[in-house]
Amino acid sequence: MASESTIFLHIKGLWLPLTSDIKPVKGASLKEMNLLANAWIWIEGGFIRKFGTMESLTGDLPPSILQTADTVDCSGRFVLPSWVDAHSHLVFAAWRESEMELRLQGATYMEIAAAGGGILNSAHRLEQVSEEQLFDDAWERLDNLISMGTGALEIKSGYGLSLESELKMLRVIRKIREASPIPIKATFLGAHAIPKVFTDRNVYIDLIINQMIPAVAQEGLADYCDVFCDKGFFTREETVRILNEGLKYGLLPKVHANELDRSGGVQAGVEVGAISVDHLECVDQEELDLLAGSSTIPVLLPGTAFFLGIHPPPARRLIEAGLPVALSTDYNPGTCPSGNMELVISMAATMLKMEPSEAIHAATINSSFAMNLENTTGRIEIGKAANLLVTKPIPSIAFIPYHFGETSIEQVWVNGKRR
Repeated sequence: MASESTIFLHIKGLWLPLTSDIKPVKGASLKEMNLLANAWIWIEGGFIRKFGTMESLTGDLPPSILQTADTVDCSGRFVLPSWVDAHSHLVFAAWRESEMELRLQGATYMEIAAAGGGILNSAHRLEQVSEEQLFDDAWERLDNLISMGTGALEIKSGYGLSLESELKMLRVIRKIREASPIPIKATFLGAHAIPKVFTDRNVYIDLIINQMIPAVAQEGLADYCDVFCDKGFFTREETVRILNEGLKYGLLPKVHANELDRSGGVQAGVEVGAISVDHLECVDQEELDLLAGSSTIPVLLPGTAFFLGIHPPPARRLIEAGLPVALSTDYNPGTCPSGNMELVISMAATMLKMEPSEAIHAATINSSFAMNLENTTGRIEIGKAANLLVTKPIPSIAFIPYHFGETSIEQVWVNGKRR
Protein backbone atom coordinates (compact mmCIF):
# COMPACT_ATOMS: atom_id res chain seq x y z
CA MET A 1 0.00 0.00 0.00
CA ALA A 2 1.43 3.38 -1.04
CA SER A 3 2.26 5.98 1.59
CA GLU A 4 -0.14 8.87 1.95
CA SER A 5 1.21 11.80 -0.05
CA THR A 6 0.07 15.44 -0.03
CA ILE A 7 1.43 18.61 -1.62
CA PHE A 8 0.49 22.00 -0.18
CA LEU A 9 0.55 24.54 -3.00
CA HIS A 10 0.67 28.36 -3.34
CA ILE A 11 1.55 28.90 0.32
CA LYS A 12 1.64 32.63 1.07
CA GLY A 13 4.43 32.12 3.62
CA LEU A 14 6.10 28.90 4.82
CA TRP A 15 7.58 29.39 8.33
CA LEU A 16 11.09 27.96 8.18
CA PRO A 17 13.93 27.83 10.75
CA LEU A 18 16.27 30.80 10.89
CA THR A 19 19.31 28.51 10.55
CA SER A 20 20.08 24.88 9.83
CA ASP A 21 21.51 24.54 13.33
CA ILE A 22 19.07 23.12 15.85
CA LYS A 23 19.34 25.62 18.67
CA PRO A 24 17.02 27.89 20.64
CA VAL A 25 16.24 31.31 19.24
CA LYS A 26 17.55 34.06 21.52
CA GLY A 27 17.56 37.80 21.99
CA ALA A 28 17.29 39.93 18.87
CA SER A 29 17.01 36.83 16.65
CA LEU A 30 13.53 36.21 18.07
CA LYS A 31 12.25 39.12 15.95
CA GLU A 32 13.46 37.55 12.72
CA MET A 33 11.26 35.51 10.40
CA ASN A 34 12.29 33.16 7.62
CA LEU A 35 9.12 33.03 5.52
CA LEU A 36 9.41 31.31 2.15
CA ALA A 37 6.93 33.12 -0.10
CA ASN A 38 4.78 31.47 -2.79
CA ALA A 39 5.89 28.08 -1.51
CA TRP A 40 4.97 24.40 -1.65
CA ILE A 41 5.65 21.58 0.77
CA TRP A 42 5.37 17.83 0.11
CA ILE A 43 4.57 15.39 2.91
CA GLU A 44 4.46 11.62 2.62
CA GLY A 45 4.17 8.80 5.12
CA GLY A 46 3.65 11.29 7.93
CA PHE A 47 6.90 13.19 7.34
CA ILE A 48 8.05 16.35 5.59
CA ARG A 49 9.82 15.27 2.41
CA LYS A 50 10.61 18.44 0.46
CA PHE A 51 9.64 22.08 0.02
CA GLY A 52 10.47 25.02 -2.21
CA THR A 53 9.02 27.90 -4.20
CA MET A 54 6.28 27.33 -6.75
CA GLU A 55 8.75 28.17 -9.51
CA SER A 56 10.77 25.08 -8.53
CA LEU A 57 7.88 22.64 -8.12
CA THR A 58 8.00 20.80 -11.44
CA GLY A 59 11.77 20.65 -11.37
CA ASP A 60 12.00 19.38 -7.79
CA LEU A 61 9.22 16.78 -7.77
CA PRO A 62 8.94 14.00 -10.37
CA PRO A 63 5.76 13.66 -12.43
CA SER A 64 4.81 10.45 -10.60
CA ILE A 65 4.40 12.39 -7.34
CA LEU A 66 2.78 15.43 -8.95
CA GLN A 67 0.20 13.21 -10.64
CA THR A 68 -0.67 10.95 -7.69
CA ALA A 69 -0.37 13.13 -4.56
CA ASP A 70 -3.33 14.88 -3.02
CA THR A 71 -3.10 18.66 -3.19
CA VAL A 72 -4.12 21.45 -0.81
CA ASP A 73 -4.50 24.97 -2.16
CA CYS A 74 -2.95 27.31 0.43
CA SER A 75 -3.45 30.56 -1.47
CA GLY A 76 -3.41 33.46 0.98
CA ARG A 77 -2.48 31.12 3.83
CA PHE A 78 0.59 30.61 6.00
CA VAL A 79 1.93 27.22 7.05
CA LEU A 80 3.61 26.91 10.46
CA PRO A 81 4.88 24.14 12.72
CA SER A 82 2.42 22.95 15.36
CA TRP A 83 2.49 24.59 18.79
CA VAL A 84 4.61 22.96 21.49
CA ASP A 85 3.17 23.18 25.02
CA ALA A 86 5.91 22.42 27.56
CA HIS A 87 3.89 22.96 30.75
CA SER A 88 0.47 21.50 31.50
CA HIS A 89 -1.52 19.78 34.24
CA LEU A 90 -3.90 18.03 31.85
CA VAL A 91 -4.90 15.19 34.22
CA PHE A 92 -7.24 16.34 36.98
CA ALA A 93 -10.50 15.24 38.54
CA ALA A 94 -12.62 18.41 38.54
CA TRP A 95 -12.69 22.08 37.66
CA ARG A 96 -12.35 24.73 40.40
CA GLU A 97 -14.56 27.56 39.19
CA SER A 98 -15.71 28.33 42.75
CA GLU A 99 -12.18 29.53 43.55
CA MET A 100 -12.43 32.14 40.83
CA GLU A 101 -15.51 33.46 42.56
CA LEU A 102 -13.58 33.65 45.85
CA ARG A 103 -10.78 35.60 44.16
CA LEU A 104 -13.31 38.00 42.69
CA GLN A 105 -14.55 38.56 46.23
CA GLY A 106 -11.03 39.48 47.33
CA ALA A 107 -9.47 36.19 48.50
CA THR A 108 -5.79 35.75 47.67
CA TYR A 109 -4.14 32.65 46.19
CA MET A 110 -2.61 31.79 49.57
CA GLU A 111 -5.86 32.39 51.48
CA ILE A 112 -7.70 30.00 49.18
CA ALA A 113 -4.93 27.41 49.61
CA ALA A 114 -4.96 27.81 53.41
CA ALA A 115 -8.70 27.14 53.42
CA GLY A 116 -8.25 23.80 51.68
CA GLY A 117 -8.65 25.06 48.13
CA GLY A 118 -6.04 25.21 45.40
CA ILE A 119 -3.78 22.23 44.85
CA LEU A 120 -5.07 20.45 47.97
CA ASN A 121 -8.61 20.74 46.61
CA SER A 122 -7.58 19.01 43.39
CA ALA A 123 -5.69 16.35 45.35
CA HIS A 124 -8.73 15.55 47.48
CA ARG A 125 -10.96 15.20 44.43
CA LEU A 126 -8.46 13.08 42.54
CA GLU A 127 -8.42 10.47 45.31
CA GLN A 128 -12.10 9.79 44.61
CA VAL A 129 -11.83 9.31 40.84
CA SER A 130 -10.80 6.13 39.02
CA GLU A 131 -7.93 5.87 36.58
CA GLU A 132 -10.43 5.11 33.86
CA GLN A 133 -12.40 8.30 34.47
CA LEU A 134 -9.22 10.39 34.73
CA PHE A 135 -8.08 8.99 31.40
CA ASP A 136 -11.39 9.58 29.64
CA ASP A 137 -11.61 13.19 30.80
CA ALA A 138 -7.98 13.96 30.01
CA TRP A 139 -8.24 12.30 26.60
CA GLU A 140 -11.16 14.54 25.70
CA ARG A 141 -9.10 17.58 26.73
CA LEU A 142 -6.10 16.36 24.73
CA ASP A 143 -8.23 15.87 21.63
CA ASN A 144 -9.43 19.46 21.95
CA LEU A 145 -5.87 20.78 22.36
CA ILE A 146 -4.73 18.94 19.24
CA SER A 147 -7.66 20.39 17.29
CA MET A 148 -6.41 23.87 18.32
CA GLY A 149 -2.91 23.16 17.01
CA THR A 150 -0.90 21.67 19.87
CA GLY A 151 1.57 19.19 18.40
CA ALA A 152 3.52 18.19 21.54
CA LEU A 153 2.55 18.33 25.21
CA GLU A 154 4.12 17.93 28.65
CA ILE A 155 1.80 16.64 31.41
CA LYS A 156 2.55 16.83 35.13
CA SER A 157 1.33 14.84 38.09
CA GLY A 158 1.06 16.76 41.37
CA TYR A 159 -2.62 16.41 42.22
CA GLY A 160 -1.95 13.13 44.00
CA LEU A 161 0.31 14.14 46.89
CA SER A 162 0.44 10.54 48.13
CA LEU A 163 2.36 7.58 46.78
CA GLU A 164 -0.78 5.83 45.54
CA SER A 165 -2.39 8.87 43.92
CA GLU A 166 0.80 10.16 42.30
CA LEU A 167 1.35 6.75 40.73
CA LYS A 168 -2.30 6.71 39.64
CA MET A 169 -1.86 10.03 37.86
CA LEU A 170 1.36 8.99 36.19
CA ARG A 171 -0.13 5.71 35.00
CA VAL A 172 -2.94 7.70 33.40
CA ILE A 173 -0.36 9.93 31.72
CA ARG A 174 1.47 6.83 30.47
CA LYS A 175 -1.77 5.50 28.97
CA ILE A 176 -2.38 8.85 27.27
CA ARG A 177 1.19 8.85 25.99
CA GLU A 178 0.85 5.38 24.51
CA ALA A 179 -2.35 6.30 22.64
CA SER A 180 -1.56 9.88 21.67
CA PRO A 181 -0.83 10.86 18.06
CA ILE A 182 1.44 13.67 19.32
CA PRO A 183 4.56 13.41 21.53
CA ILE A 184 3.80 13.48 25.26
CA LYS A 185 6.34 14.01 28.06
CA ALA A 186 5.54 13.07 31.68
CA THR A 187 6.67 14.98 34.76
CA PHE A 188 6.55 13.81 38.38
CA LEU A 189 5.41 16.74 40.57
CA GLY A 190 4.94 15.15 43.97
CA ALA A 191 6.48 18.32 45.41
CA HIS A 192 3.49 20.46 44.41
CA ALA A 193 2.26 21.20 47.95
CA ILE A 194 2.48 19.80 51.48
CA PRO A 195 -0.67 17.80 52.38
CA LYS A 196 -2.36 18.99 55.57
CA VAL A 197 -1.97 15.59 57.22
CA PHE A 198 1.79 16.24 57.44
CA THR A 199 2.39 18.56 60.38
CA ASP A 200 6.13 18.12 59.78
CA ARG A 201 6.98 19.05 56.19
CA ASN A 202 10.19 17.06 56.37
CA VAL A 203 8.20 13.84 56.76
CA TYR A 204 6.47 14.51 53.43
CA ILE A 205 9.72 15.46 51.72
CA ASP A 206 11.26 12.22 52.99
CA LEU A 207 8.27 10.38 51.50
CA ILE A 208 8.92 12.00 48.12
CA ILE A 209 12.61 11.13 48.22
CA ASN A 210 12.50 7.66 49.76
CA GLN A 211 9.30 6.23 48.32
CA MET A 212 7.77 8.27 45.50
CA ILE A 213 10.82 8.89 43.34
CA PRO A 214 12.06 5.27 43.49
CA ALA A 215 8.57 3.94 42.69
CA VAL A 216 8.11 6.36 39.77
CA ALA A 217 11.50 5.38 38.38
CA GLN A 218 10.90 1.65 38.87
CA GLU A 219 7.79 1.80 36.69
CA GLY A 220 9.38 4.20 34.20
CA LEU A 221 6.50 6.64 34.62
CA ALA A 222 8.20 10.01 34.17
CA ASP A 223 10.82 11.85 32.16
CA TYR A 224 11.17 14.76 34.59
CA CYS A 225 10.98 15.67 38.26
CA ASP A 226 9.51 19.08 39.11
CA VAL A 227 9.16 21.11 42.32
CA PHE A 228 6.90 24.08 43.11
CA CYS A 229 9.62 26.32 44.53
CA ASP A 230 7.74 29.38 45.73
CA LYS A 231 6.53 31.35 48.71
CA GLY A 232 4.42 29.08 50.92
CA PHE A 233 5.41 25.89 49.09
CA PHE A 234 8.97 24.50 48.76
CA THR A 235 12.21 26.30 49.57
CA ARG A 236 15.29 26.55 47.41
CA GLU A 237 17.13 24.06 49.61
CA GLU A 238 14.26 21.57 49.56
CA THR A 239 13.99 21.95 45.81
CA VAL A 240 17.66 21.17 45.24
CA ARG A 241 17.47 18.16 47.53
CA ILE A 242 14.42 16.69 45.76
CA LEU A 243 15.70 17.35 42.24
CA ASN A 244 19.12 15.90 42.99
CA GLU A 245 17.42 12.74 44.24
CA GLY A 246 15.38 12.61 41.05
CA LEU A 247 18.58 12.89 39.01
CA LYS A 248 19.93 9.77 40.73
CA TYR A 249 17.00 7.90 39.21
CA GLY A 250 17.27 9.46 35.76
CA LEU A 251 14.50 12.05 36.22
CA LEU A 252 15.66 15.30 34.66
CA PRO A 253 14.88 18.44 36.68
CA LYS A 254 12.30 21.15 36.03
CA VAL A 255 11.19 23.90 38.41
CA HIS A 256 8.04 25.93 39.05
CA ALA A 257 9.91 29.12 39.94
CA ASN A 258 9.05 32.63 41.14
CA GLU A 259 5.33 32.71 40.37
CA LEU A 260 4.35 34.39 43.64
CA ASP A 261 7.65 35.87 44.78
CA ARG A 262 11.40 35.63 44.28
CA SER A 263 11.81 32.18 45.75
CA GLY A 264 15.27 30.94 44.82
CA GLY A 265 13.64 28.70 42.23
CA VAL A 266 15.79 30.00 39.40
CA GLN A 267 18.93 29.58 41.52
CA ALA A 268 17.89 26.03 42.39
CA GLY A 269 17.12 25.21 38.77
CA VAL A 270 20.43 26.48 37.44
CA GLU A 271 22.32 24.73 40.27
CA VAL A 272 20.91 21.31 39.32
CA GLY A 273 20.96 21.92 35.55
CA ALA A 274 17.21 22.07 35.10
CA ILE A 275 15.80 21.68 31.60
CA SER A 276 13.50 24.62 32.30
CA VAL A 277 12.34 27.04 34.96
CA ASP A 278 8.71 27.97 34.49
CA HIS A 279 6.53 30.97 35.46
CA LEU A 280 9.08 33.71 36.36
CA GLU A 281 6.55 36.40 37.15
CA CYS A 282 9.07 37.67 39.73
CA VAL A 283 12.68 37.96 38.55
CA ASP A 284 15.55 40.31 39.22
CA GLN A 285 18.93 40.87 37.62
CA GLU A 286 20.47 38.02 39.62
CA GLU A 287 18.10 35.50 38.01
CA LEU A 288 18.65 36.97 34.54
CA ASP A 289 22.42 36.68 34.90
CA LEU A 290 22.19 33.10 36.14
CA LEU A 291 19.93 32.04 33.27
CA ALA A 292 22.16 33.78 30.73
CA GLY A 293 25.06 31.65 31.90
CA SER A 294 23.11 28.39 31.71
CA SER A 295 21.32 26.15 29.21
CA THR A 296 18.08 26.27 31.21
CA ILE A 297 15.04 27.42 29.20
CA PRO A 298 12.81 30.11 30.78
CA VAL A 299 9.19 29.12 30.13
CA LEU A 300 6.63 31.90 30.49
CA LEU A 301 2.96 31.19 31.23
CA PRO A 302 1.00 34.40 30.59
CA GLY A 303 -2.35 32.64 30.92
CA THR A 304 -1.73 32.18 34.65
CA ALA A 305 -0.88 35.83 35.22
CA PHE A 306 -3.97 36.83 33.21
CA PHE A 307 -6.32 34.54 35.13
CA LEU A 308 -4.93 35.35 38.59
CA GLY A 309 -4.61 39.06 37.85
CA ILE A 310 -0.97 39.14 38.92
CA HIS A 311 2.00 40.90 37.38
CA PRO A 312 2.97 39.09 34.15
CA PRO A 313 6.49 37.77 33.60
CA PRO A 314 8.85 40.48 32.28
CA ALA A 315 9.41 38.96 28.85
CA ARG A 316 11.14 42.03 27.43
CA ARG A 317 13.78 41.97 30.15
CA LEU A 318 14.42 38.26 29.51
CA ILE A 319 14.67 38.81 25.77
CA GLU A 320 16.99 41.79 26.20
CA ALA A 321 19.17 39.60 28.43
CA GLY A 322 19.64 37.28 25.43
CA LEU A 323 17.52 34.44 26.79
CA PRO A 324 15.64 31.82 24.71
CA VAL A 325 12.17 32.61 26.02
CA ALA A 326 9.55 29.88 25.61
CA LEU A 327 5.76 30.06 25.94
CA SER A 328 3.33 27.46 27.28
CA THR A 329 -0.14 27.30 28.80
CA ASP A 330 0.03 25.94 32.39
CA TYR A 331 -3.35 24.36 31.57
CA ASN A 332 -4.86 23.41 34.94
CA PRO A 333 -8.20 23.66 36.76
CA GLY A 334 -7.20 26.31 39.29
CA THR A 335 -5.01 29.01 37.79
CA CYS A 336 -5.22 28.60 34.00
CA PRO A 337 -8.25 26.63 32.80
CA SER A 338 -7.30 27.02 29.13
CA GLY A 339 -4.92 25.04 26.96
CA ASN A 340 -5.28 27.33 23.94
CA MET A 341 -1.74 28.07 22.72
CA GLU A 342 -3.00 30.54 20.13
CA LEU A 343 -4.55 32.58 22.94
CA VAL A 344 -1.24 32.37 24.83
CA ILE A 345 0.47 33.91 21.79
CA SER A 346 -2.06 36.77 21.87
CA MET A 347 -1.43 37.27 25.59
CA ALA A 348 2.31 37.28 24.94
CA ALA A 349 1.79 40.14 22.51
CA THR A 350 -0.63 42.22 24.56
CA MET A 351 0.57 41.52 28.12
CA LEU A 352 4.25 40.66 27.66
CA LYS A 353 4.87 43.03 24.72
CA MET A 354 6.37 40.28 22.60
CA GLU A 355 6.32 40.80 18.84
CA PRO A 356 4.41 38.19 16.80
CA SER A 357 7.59 36.56 15.50
CA GLU A 358 9.03 36.40 19.03
CA ALA A 359 5.91 34.72 20.37
CA ILE A 360 5.78 32.14 17.58
CA HIS A 361 9.43 31.17 18.02
CA ALA A 362 8.76 30.92 21.76
CA ALA A 363 5.70 28.70 21.23
CA THR A 364 7.42 26.33 18.80
CA ILE A 365 11.17 25.76 18.65
CA ASN A 366 12.04 27.21 22.06
CA SER A 367 9.30 25.24 23.82
CA SER A 368 10.57 22.09 22.13
CA PHE A 369 13.89 22.58 23.94
CA ALA A 370 11.98 22.70 27.24
CA MET A 371 10.79 19.15 26.47
CA ASN A 372 13.98 17.73 24.92
CA LEU A 373 12.05 17.43 21.65
CA GLU A 374 14.09 19.89 19.61
CA ASN A 375 15.18 17.18 17.18
CA THR A 376 11.63 16.16 16.31
CA THR A 377 9.25 19.10 16.85
CA GLY A 378 8.97 22.86 16.60
CA ARG A 379 10.51 23.23 13.12
CA ILE A 380 9.50 22.71 9.50
CA GLU A 381 12.40 20.68 8.21
CA ILE A 382 12.90 17.72 5.90
CA GLY A 383 12.59 14.49 7.83
CA LYS A 384 10.52 15.96 10.67
CA ALA A 385 7.01 14.70 11.45
CA ALA A 386 4.41 16.51 9.37
CA ASN A 387 2.69 18.27 12.28
CA LEU A 388 1.60 21.47 10.59
CA LEU A 389 -0.82 24.36 10.93
CA VAL A 390 -2.45 26.00 7.94
CA THR A 391 -3.91 29.41 8.66
CA LYS A 392 -7.03 30.92 7.22
CA PRO A 393 -6.44 33.51 4.48
CA ILE A 394 -4.90 36.26 6.63
CA PRO A 395 -2.95 39.39 5.73
CA SER A 396 0.15 38.70 7.85
CA ILE A 397 1.65 36.63 10.66
CA ALA A 398 0.77 39.51 13.01
CA PHE A 399 -2.91 38.70 12.47
CA ILE A 400 -2.52 35.54 14.61
CA PRO A 401 -2.01 37.39 17.94
CA TYR A 402 -3.98 40.43 16.76
CA HIS A 403 -7.26 38.57 16.19
CA PHE A 404 -7.44 37.34 19.79
CA GLY A 405 -10.31 35.12 20.86
CA GLU A 406 -10.79 33.99 17.26
CA THR A 407 -8.69 31.26 15.73
CA SER A 408 -6.61 32.01 12.65
CA ILE A 409 -5.96 28.28 12.14
CA GLU A 410 -7.98 26.64 9.39
CA GLN A 411 -6.33 23.22 9.21
CA VAL A 412 -4.39 21.07 11.69
CA TRP A 413 -2.23 18.27 10.31
CA VAL A 414 -0.85 15.56 12.61
CA ASN A 415 1.64 13.02 11.28
CA GLY A 416 0.66 13.90 7.75
CA LYS A 417 -3.10 13.53 8.27
CA ARG A 418 -5.64 16.30 8.49
CA ARG A 419 -7.65 16.35 11.73
